[in-house]
Amino acid sequence: MKTQTPADLDQILYPDDDGLPMSDNTRQFQWIVTLQGNLDALYRDNPDVFVAGNLLWYAVEGQPTVRRAPDAMVVFGRPKGYRGSYLQWKEDGIAPQVVFEVLSPGNEEAEMDRKFAFYDAYGVEEYYLFDPDAIELSGWRRHLGRLQPILQMDGWVSPQLGIRFDLSRDELIVIRPDNTPFFTFLELDELQKQALRQADEARRQANQERERADRLAAMLRALGVDPGT
Repeated sequence: MKTQTPADLDQILYPDDDGLPMSDNTRQFQWIVTLQGNLDALYRDNPDVFVAGNLLWYAVEGQPTVRRAPDAMVVFGRPKGYRGSYLQWKEDGIAPQVVFEVLSPGNEEAEMDRKFAFYDAYGVEEYYLFDPDAIELSGWRRHLGRLQPILQMDGWVSPQLGIRFDLSRDELIVIRPDNTPFFTFLELDELQKQALRQADEARRQANQERERADRLAAMLRALGVDPGT
């Protein structure tokens, strides 16, 4: 077999698009966006944590078919910034430490087995698989060089991320280290509107108090009393 030279490797293409859709339905899409967005927000102040969603990860230089596009992935030790794809040999050889997959009815068991084998072979430390229709969460953590199943997911805290998974209420709630849940975009928008309404009410009350104080000062001056005393 001919050994590939650096010039040969430079000619190999690593497409940014695998031709597959990001999601099969709105529920899967919402979970993908929610996971990626909240994970990105969790590390917004850390310049050395890269978070991506549905980004092609090429694990081996010279082998463009050795790739996967996790629904969400977190890479510690790599800077934020634009990437058309994640070329591991250009990222100091660092593999994503945590990956998430969100199931859809179109995902076949053989396909998910291939994804697991890829993540197991190429160094993922934690792998989480969520079925939003059945509300079933599975997880694996690397131990003794292999991804081993996490036996109890309800209440599990990710060693890498510090987030907690709550399945106690017939739904999945992902909770940040500060004990606040992951929010959807609509939930965040409503929280922002509530905060604005509260700020407006606080300003209104402050204005009323200021006006009341001004009226009282005017009354005192009319009586010949210095409000400053």
